[in-house]
Amino acid sequence: EGKMRFERTLVSFIGLTVMLLSGELWLRHGLAAQKSQIVFAHMGFDNFEIYVMDADGGNRVNLSNHPLHDMEPDWSPDGTKIAFISERNEGVYQIYVMDADGTNQIRLTDGPREKREPDWSPDGSKIAFTVYEALAHIDVMDADGANRRRFEDEASDPSWSPDGQQMAFVSWRENNSGIYVIGADGQGLERVAHGDGHSPSFSPDGRRIAFYESDIGIRHIYVMDTDGNNRTRLTRNQRHHSHPTWSPDGRTMAYMVYKDLWFADATIHLMTADGKHLKQLSKVREGIDYQPDFNRVPLAVSPTSKTATIWGRLKKLAPNLR
Repeated sequence: EGKMRFERTLVSFIGLTVMLLSGELWLRHGLAAQKSQIVFAHMGFDNFEIYVMDADGGNRVNLSNHPLHDMEPDWSPDGTKIAFISERNEGVYQIYVMDADGTNQIRLTDGPREKREPDWSPDGSKIAFTVYEALAHIDVMDADGANRRRFEDEASDPSWSPDGQQMAFVSWRENNSGIYVIGADGQGLERVAHGDGHSPSFSPDGRRIAFYESDIGIRHIYVMDTDGNNRTRLTRNQRHHSHPTWSPDGRTMAYMVYKDLWFADATIHLMTADGKHLKQLSKVREGIDYQPDFNRVPLAVSPTSKTATIWGRLKKLAPNLR
């Protein structure tokens, strides 16, 4: 009886230990097992440039290398190209695309109106983006810039669902501001979040949407089901947080944290999808690391392997554990 009581106590202790360590192990070791990278815009003393870094924050490389602002990067689903915006066309932001190494930078849109917030469709065939004029609207075009069409009025911040069947966006229509979801065919419009939510982002399994919203003047990261239920605030400290992006397996999010409430310097951080484990990725002392986006290249090694290894070692200490 004493032996059984000891084993039950040990099982409880091991279970708690594994749960506590798994999130930290993922942040510490799991990202190193990925082929994944994070693309982002960085502003130092003069202008925004498009950078890329490894998923653990290492190997920062400037991709755009242009004297005018380049911002709002978005990986193509296969990880070979990056869409972004640039003001190099007569000072008006337009949609550009380049190879993942920064070569072959090509402008896809033109005209007097700003085009921003590009988002690739999951099959890589289309790009949705916002056109800013008196009332912003969302357009969709082929990945080469052809066949552009109006998709949704009074809307911005488009985000495709992983299966390509829906799009989330921000709208303020009829004074009913919030995050909306609509079918890719333009049918089934539904408001899923009230308020001033921004930058909606579908989880890789399509079940949740991350976004940021002000809470008593402080921007925080939230997550909710795609129908708006189970809304949860993930960030806690009294700094501004914004622009969440999911890792390819949905276990973590990268996001921005501002140094102070005046939107001065900002760095990119990482947290597990439940908001419990935090890690700073970018280390800039001055400047802004802006709007991160994970690429969608599959994992090279299962990130759960470290947890399994710990469990295996503990099993050797107590072989009767189940």
